[in-house]
Amino acid sequence: MNPLKKLFKQTFVYGLATVLPRMLSFILVPLYTSVMAPNLYAEVSIVFTWFAIFNVVLAYGMETAFFRFYNNAKDKETVISTSLISLLLTTTVFTFLAIIFSNPLAHILEIDKNYFDYVIAILALDTLVVIPFAWLRANEKPMRYAVIKILNVAINLGLNVFFLVLLPKLVDGNSEGLLSGLYKSNFQISYIFISNVIASGITFLLMFQLYRKTKWILDTSLWKKMMKYAMPVMVAGIAFSVNEVFDRFLLIKLLPEDVAKAKVGMYSACYKIALFMTLFATAFRMGIEPFFFSHSTSENPQKAYAQITNYFVILGSIILLSVVVYADVLKNIIVRDPAYWEAMPVVPIIVLASFFLGIYHNLSVWYKVTDHTKFGAYISIIGAILTIIINVVFIKYFEYMASAVATLIAYGTMMFLSFYFGRKYYPIPYNYRKIGFYLVLSISFSAIAFYGFNRNLIIGNILLAIFLVLLYKLENDNLRKVFLENGNKNN
Repeated sequence: MNPLKKLFKQTFVYGLATVLPRMLSFILVPLYTSVMAPNLYAEVSIVFTWFAIFNVVLAYGMETAFFRFYNNAKDKETVISTSLISLLLTTTVFTFLAIIFSNPLAHILEIDKNYFDYVIAILALDTLVVIPFAWLRANEKPMRYAVIKILNVAINLGLNVFFLVLLPKLVDGNSEGLLSGLYKSNFQISYIFISNVIASGITFLLMFQLYRKTKWILDTSLWKKMMKYAMPVMVAGIAFSVNEVFDRFLLIKLLPEDVAKAKVGMYSACYKIALFMTLFATAFRMGIEPFFFSHSTSENPQKAYAQITNYFVILGSIILLSVVVYADVLKNIIVRDPAYWEAMPVVPIIVLASFFLGIYHNLSVWYKVTDHTKFGAYISIIGAILTIIINVVFIKYFEYMASAVATLIAYGTMMFLSFYFGRKYYPIPYNYRKIGFYLVLSISFSAIAFYGFNRNLIIGNILLAIFLVLLYKLENDNLRKVFLENGNKNN
């Protein structure tokens, strides 16, 4: 089978594993925004912000290191066991210390102590399945990966609906029985995290087979090599998390106290509308990351890498324009309460920022396959510094719009820096004219539809139709070769 066709088939399955759960989780946004005011929703957003940062710290780049060493290892079992033991030990130490120092940690992180223990449990359980999920990807088992991921979110979703919607109705006027014992008023945030703990626990049990069958050998020499590779990845991941979520903390700190949480709630809710691009970019990255390593020693891998980036830009351009054109339709589905709609102008900016981030992940192949992961750390740190500076300087003038623009500038800078250094250390023959054309056209049409014509749906549909017709004329033959033909057959 054409390797690109195989890649896209796997990416499609990973897309299902990413998109379907997130589509289910979209129900949670209108659910949360219907049972909580913006200031309470902001508290949930802040905790999930800490999740993003601590997930990176607790995994410390071991997932990427696993791919790097697993694909080329003669003794793959040793790579598995060394990775599992490393994460198991560090997660155990983290959990022990977090429980002992829970009070001061909760105070420092500004997390209510009532649900801090749930946060620790979720972080620990999610970290322990990092390598099992990476093993599924490395061994090309996307269907099993997808089923477990979807089941996780389905359980989480079902429990959220039960605790936040059904349980209050079932115990209404009934103070006796089992259900009344489960119900507590003003307990919505805790219910959200209890749902997460149960879903993460079941996922861990489903993935426990890899722990059970491993031979439990810690190769210290291999571990040192993996850590040397992984540490820059962790630094890059932390910096990336700062780019992605730290603006919520800065908004809370820098805006007037009486409006800060409400503004963060609005911003976080409308941010979700841009999630379609994030889903696409994530699914694509999950498919291409194993592909990058497995094809790094093949004949002329740079040509395949260039083609992959071309297709990413084409598909991403369609998603960018589609989300922007239908933003007002999506807001009525995802963020139903008009109290949140004030932040809608951030949507095109965040979608474009996510698009740039996806391109950056495609361009990052050069430092991953050449073991120059320190450049990933440098580039991400520069992005994080830009994020912090722009937010600190401009939040007081432009509120969450400053945060949105900071995200766009940070990811755009990271994309260009990766491209610049990649040309020097690992030249890849990208089709600059094609990539530039689709980027400029989709960005221009998006700006015209959203800002120029005030989100007029008719104008937006016309621009989207023009874009799709142009795309069909220019790319029909190339796309047919990848998706419809086998092997090396040509037209």
